[in-house]
Amino acid sequence: MNTITTIEQLEALYGRPGETSLVKELDHIIPEYAAFIESSPFVSLATSGPEGLDCSPRGDKAGFVRIHDDRTLMMPDRRGNNRADSLRNILRDPRVGLLFLVPGSGTTLRVNGRAEISIDPELCASFTVEGKPARSVTVIAVETVYFQCARAIHRSELWNHERHVDPASLPTPGEILAVTSRHRIDGETYDKEWPERAKNSMW
Repeated sequence: MNTITTIEQLEALYGRPGETSLVKELDHIIPEYAAFIESSPFVSLATSGPEGLDCSPRGDKAGFVRIHDDRTLMMPDRRGNNRADSLRNILRDPRVGLLFLVPGSGTTLRVNGRAEISIDPELCASFTVEGKPARSVTVIAVETVYFQCARAIHRSELWNHERHVDPASLPTPGEILAVTSRHRIDGETYDKEWPERAKNSMW
């Protein structure tokens, strides 16, 4: 296998980035970038810690990531599985990366920065949904923000309903848990109970 081992080899293969790839990168949020954040119901959060890397999905109503000012984002943390992998990482390495998706748009938005975890009661309460405040709020100091062109979305046809996979063709979470737990967990019961459990613990 031939592998690239130096930056020089990489640049020889890919060349230098064009002007449009560089001029779009800023250290603050402009109104044009704010429009994507405010329209996004889904973001991937990348973190790093002693155990390795983590990339975690975050989803809520569009605009759930709040723009506090042009250099600060605030993201509520809701109920989940309590692994808290991302939050554990942030406590030990504050560097984070976010990738915002907007359904129907090919353009994505990338934000890199440093995060801290706030449990300020008033701040958590300001993110209340259905009577339930955020468990914590991840406050992100923006260092770089830029849009990613639409090639990946277009190539994947991510928003093309005709290309969507029938969920019934995939293993269910219960089936996966049955295998990984060596059947200590009753997968059929898990799948049957999950919709109601999720409904009661969404926020």
